[in-house]
Amino acid sequence: MHMFHDTLVSFAERRVISMKCLLVAINSKYIHSNPAVYLLRECALRDLKQKQIFGVEVELAEYTINHHASEIFDDIYLHHADLICFSCYIWNIEYVRQLVRNLKTLCPNVKIWVGGPEVSYDCESFLRSLPQVDGILYGEGEKSFPALIEYYAAREKDANPLSEIFPDGAAWLDENGIFKKTSPQPLTPMEDLPFIYDEAGRMDGFKNRIIYYETSRGCPFSCSYCLSSIDKKLRFRPLETVKKELAFFLEQRVPQVKFVDRTFNCKKSHAMAIWQFIRDHDNGVTNFHFEIAADILDEEEIALLKTMRPGLVQLEIGVQTANPDTIHAINRKMDLERVAQVTETIRQFHNIHQHLDLIAGLPLEDYESFGHSFDVVYQMKPSQLQLGFLKVLKGSPMQAQASQYGILSQAEPPYEVLKTPWLSYDDIIRLKGLEEMVETYYNSGQFSNTVKVLCKQFDRPFLLYEALSDEYRARKMHEKKHSREAQYQFIRDFAAARTTLDDILVRQVLTLDYYLRDYARKRPSFALEQDSYKEEIRAVCLKAFPESSYKDVIRDYHIEVFVPPFTDEKQFVLFDYQHRDPLDQNAEIRVLTW
Repeated sequence: MHMFHDTLVSFAERRVISMKCLLVAINSKYIHSNPAVYLLRECALRDLKQKQIFGVEVELAEYTINHHASEIFDDIYLHHADLICFSCYIWNIEYVRQLVRNLKTLCPNVKIWVGGPEVSYDCESFLRSLPQVDGILYGEGEKSFPALIEYYAAREKDANPLSEIFPDGAAWLDENGIFKKTSPQPLTPMEDLPFIYDEAGRMDGFKNRIIYYETSRGCPFSCSYCLSSIDKKLRFRPLETVKKELAFFLEQRVPQVKFVDRTFNCKKSHAMAIWQFIRDHDNGVTNFHFEIAADILDEEEIALLKTMRPGLVQLEIGVQTANPDTIHAINRKMDLERVAQVTETIRQFHNIHQHLDLIAGLPLEDYESFGHSFDVVYQMKPSQLQLGFLKVLKGSPMQAQASQYGILSQAEPPYEVLKTPWLSYDDIIRLKGLEEMVETYYNSGQFSNTVKVLCKQFDRPFLLYEALSDEYRARKMHEKKHSREAQYQFIRDFAAARTTLDDILVRQVLTLDYYLRDYARKRPSFALEQDSYKEEIRAVCLKAFPESSYKDVIRDYHIEVFVPPFTDEKQFVLFDYQHRDPLDQNAEIRVLTW
């Protein structure tokens, strides 16, 4: 009887309503995902279950900025949601504005809320600029979003709602147009966050996409250009939980897990434990990407990194500038000499991809100074060198500094620098051309030997890429896309116009790079003829592969004959595409002998 009574009470406490909420993410690329909306959904579903609220659907809709706005609009509309929440960033805010205006026109009763870094700083200004928005969830949303759903669910169910005001972490304009804002939500303990990839079936939705994973929040540093500098409250996910979740990724054999921790190695014990775990449980497939501060790595951490399988770990290291005055001006703490030492030590291991970053447009750095910063980082020989341009983000300390220094930036996203007292817009245009050359001829990895040869023709690496950019523009190459072979041919033309290099040497180093990457069945036009070496190639093949036919050898391998001045003497070089370098994916090569 008591059990029956308890059941009746329990059933009576259940609140059943009919409500649909849609979380919308518009990503910059298809390979990206938005872990924030997945996390909010899981938090909401958990909260609703705990509070015995049933009948609320929480759905996700992910798009990219490459989708036409009308396609996104149609799909959102067809969800027929009662509450729509947009995740807002610099790359999608204009899409969001357009969608919100049109949705509110068509569906005036739908509640529309927004959140994310692009709307959280100056809430009032955003709300007044887009009155179709019902409110903003600012700060961390793991508590405020479920509370918002509960608020609307209560109003849907009860004549007298449980609360007459929105939850903490909310901002809105009342019926009189007066700006209102509740207190910030307390920061969510990392152990309270659900794991958004907890079921194998869910991984199907992330096929061919980057898996983002978070083990800490906050940053110990105070770099003025970064929003992470605002949150000083470092929090870490329990290591046992992290290990369990990493084991799931390894079991699923996902290609890459990208840690979004702002400075992964800011707590040594945390970093060491995770690195040891992924080393000891390596599945031979999964790669893990970490953003670190290289100068705080100690010898024990470096020794551990040395033991990693080639390709297991990838490090992103933000250098940003080599100008000591600029480093001081942006409130950055960095031992540049130590960064150089650490990156060189790790490079010698030949097992870890290193991605180094620079930012143009920072205070006190002019064109020549940036060129020097470029040379310093280039000499560190990173796997990739990313050139970015200062973004004066809302709410960042740099926003205040911009006025102080006279830095001009775009009024609309991405708020990129236009001009500084030290860098003209002409300089910025020129640096953007240089950035394209770095992406095409360095970061692509398709010209690794060629750029080494070209660099020797210039006093500094920066001057090489500057000259490449100038020649590229002079030949109007920037006006359209070009085939891979055309990019190689441009280098040949560039070498003839801007260097003293022998054309035969240039053609051969280009051929080396061309075949390192792919077994191209169609021989490029710049390559030297090989017909006169046919019999010699056959003889070399039969000696190197006595148990295989010549036909089988040339099917599986490419053999190229290199001659002076590229080599001291004639050499027969075999490109083995079955065995590639795990870091740059270049074919293994070996010289065949008679």
